[in-house]
Amino acid sequence: MQRRTLLLSGLHSGLAATGLVGTGLARPGLARAQAATPLRIIVPAPPGGPTDILARALAERAQPALGRPVVVDNRAGAGGIIGTEAAARSAPDGDTIVLGHNQTHASNQAMMARLPYHVSESFAPVAKLATVHHALVVPANSPSASLAALIARGKQGRLTYASSQAGSASHVIAETLVRREKLDATHVPYRGAAPAATDTVAGIVDFYIATFPSVAGLVRDGRLRALEIGAPARLADFPDVPTAAEAGAPYLAVDAWFGLFAPAGTPDAAIQRIARAMLDALGEAEVEARLMAAGFTLDPLLPAPFGAFQRQEIARWAEMVKLTGVTMEG
Repeated sequence: MQRRTLLLSGLHSGLAATGLVGTGLARPGLARAQAATPLRIIVPAPPGGPTDILARALAERAQPALGRPVVVDNRAGAGGIIGTEAAARSAPDGDTIVLGHNQTHASNQAMMARLPYHVSESFAPVAKLATVHHALVVPANSPSASLAALIARGKQGRLTYASSQAGSASHVIAETLVRREKLDATHVPYRGAAPAATDTVAGIVDFYIATFPSVAGLVRDGRLRALEIGAPARLADFPDVPTAAEAGAPYLAVDAWFGLFAPAGTPDAAIQRIARAMLDALGEAEVEARLMAAGFTLDPLLPAPFGAFQRQEIARWAEMVKLTGVTMEG
């Protein structure tokens, strides 16, 4: 809680420098002019997933500050490409933003020769919102009681590992483990996190690197065993799960992150207004509790530092993709 308070205090200080704090975000005339024009948040994922949960939590709370409706537009498909391309092609008028993540706005650039948008040049960063950690899970009856034991098995005989989709973060991170540890392992791609987790529970595959919120209930119920989590410290609710560093593989500490982007060319004043409203909504106690219960760690950044963070992530994912040779095709 103290970390969140300090972060949000810093955000307000940064926004004060723009002249937006204390102005009510939108001047009365501007608010009236835009009242009938909704702000559209494109979510490049189906309803019910983490991206959608985050978007809807913020849309509901940001409307009063913006003085206009905020609607969520789900455009799922092709690893987030369909919705993200739609956002990139939208008019840069402050009426459309997209809730992107590490795949749509970082790793896809390295995995596709003909991506129909550029992960940075096609967009203007608005605000970083949150992260979730990845964890390596195995079936409850797996003979591997630790990551070291799993690695030893993978050097002695063939393993299989699931991913939520070919080219997904779970695929790239797992293949990083395979390449760095020189394991004998076969990738089994699924169409979504739920079927990948289901087959891991059933022992059809040997391990799966997943966003922890998508498997936390299965770990809590004893249907899966988590051998590591890519968090900076052990989670209070799962004190027996070691961090990636403790498990001897700090390179597995790769977060999934989520942030808002506007089409390139969107006026800076519009970006700042949206950033302030969304980050204020993120800081509300009710929203924080809702998102933390869903497994998010709030990690807010203003447009400029978010842009710098994204550039670092593009380089990081490009290095991981080069190491692994992972593509969207498999």
